[in-house]
Amino acid sequence: MFELFIGIDVSKDRLDACVLPGGELSSFANDPTGRGELVTWIQSLGDCLVVLESTGGYERPALFALQDAHIAAALVNPRQVRNFAKGIGQLAKTDALDAAILAEFARLVSPPPSEVLTEKQRELEALVTRRRQLLEVRVAEKNRCGQTQDKFIERSLSQVLKTIERQIQAIEDRIAKLVESDDHWQAKLGILLSTPGIGKTVAATLIAELPELGQLNRQEIASLVGVAPFAKDSGRQQGKRSTWGGRRDVRSVLYMAALTARRFNPAIKAFAERLAKAGKSFKQVQIACIRKLLVILNTMIKNNTPWENKLQKT
Repeated sequence: MFELFIGIDVSKDRLDACVLPGGELSSFANDPTGRGELVTWIQSLGDCLVVLESTGGYERPALFALQDAHIAAALVNPRQVRNFAKGIGQLAKTDALDAAILAEFARLVSPPPSEVLTEKQRELEALVTRRRQLLEVRVAEKNRCGQTQDKFIERSLSQVLKTIERQIQAIEDRIAKLVESDDHWQAKLGILLSTPGIGKTVAATLIAELPELGQLNRQEIASLVGVAPFAKDSGRQQGKRSTWGGRRDVRSVLYMAALTARRFNPAIKAFAERLAKAGKSFKQVQIACIRKLLVILNTMIKNNTPWENKLQKT
């Protein structure tokens, strides 16, 4: 579908781009002006597929700028690209080389363009991410409370924790208002919350970071999250199945949801007990429960149907 392929290596301050065929290299500042220049440059080249790596958030403004300009852009897993580079014998690593590898990856693999998020989706994603960051800081500060005997430091930690709690509450209130402002999200939220084991935090995370829920089949959604078992067979040898990749943050909230569901969700509870009796380890049972819970949620959203006992046989 595309004649040109562009790889963009993203860092905090720069965007290094390489075009194939031809191998032309260009560099832009990773700021509003530089991203505008990048978009203008790409538009001057014609129809193309752009590939960027996930780099902890620095890539998001560039991705959004490309999508807003209706340029096909795919956000890919860095590990997948690194393995690709090793596979073609490219072991050296510089910004220019990384951009060239990404362009070659785009040309040979042709990953599908990432879904274009609306302004509301981008805001919800940012809020969910910020809430997760604050929770991590809260855990770290609470741990430090047990590591000091100094009264002044204890008061300092207590004040910081109070501030963090207020910030978390403010973000949760904003998330609730944002979800309520969208009829589609509100309907999806109602379906998710009807499921035993799914709370508001899990539901908001799924809405923000798994918009594909309900749009894919059971194998595709499990693979996207990273709970689909992959075979490792060769000849007569049958290797142990394992999961790989996927969206870590979504998988993390589903892990906690599955723990709750194993106690209060009749479908997941019976499923987990059956696997445990069959001799499966805790980890195997847990991953299987995450996958089953995800498939149930995917089916419910696809059919626009809330939780019912008949879904126990899904």
